[in-house]
Amino acid sequence: MAKEIERKFLVKRELWQPKGEGIEIAQGYLAADKKRVVRVRLAGNRAYLTVKGPTKGVERLEFEYEIPTDDASAMLALCEHPWIEKRRYLEQCGAHTWEIDCFSGENEGLVVAEIELSTADEIFERPLWLGEEVSDDSRYLNASLMRLPFSRWRN
Repeated sequence: MAKEIERKFLVKRELWQPKGEGIEIAQGYLAADKKRVVRVRLAGNRAYLTVKGPTKGVERLEFEYEIPTDDASAMLALCEHPWIEKRRYLEQCGAHTWEIDCFSGENEGLVVAEIELSTADEIFERPLWLGEEVSDDSRYLNASLMRLPFSRWRN
C-alpha cells in the first residue's frame, strides 16, 4: 500500500522567489468527501489519476497512476468546478525536495509549500521562507480549495 506523509506550510512571499519556470497544473475532482478523493491532474505534458483515503494527522493512503493526457482532459470535463489551477516549483533544501504551489484562478494569492516525509515525526531542514504550518487546517486541502476558494475566505 502507498502511504503519503505530507506536511504543509504557508510561504513567506517576501523571502521566496521562484527558481525556474515551474510547471503549470490543472486538477479537478471526480469525487471528494471525507472518506476519499479521486483527482485527475494535468501537469505540463503528463497526466495522473490519484485516489486518496481519509487524512489521519499528516498521513493518508495515496494511489497515483500516470494516464494519457487526452484521457485526463476528458476526465477534467467531468469534474466539479472550479478546477484547481497552480504553478508548481520544486526546491531542494537539505535532504528533501519542497513543492511550492502558487495558486491562480479563484485561489490567486495563496502560496503553499509541501514536504513529503518518510515518517510523521521525521526531522527536516526548514528553509528561511517557510511560514506557518497548516497541515491540520483542512481549508488548505486542494479539494477544500475547490469547494471554498481562497478568494472567498473571510478573515
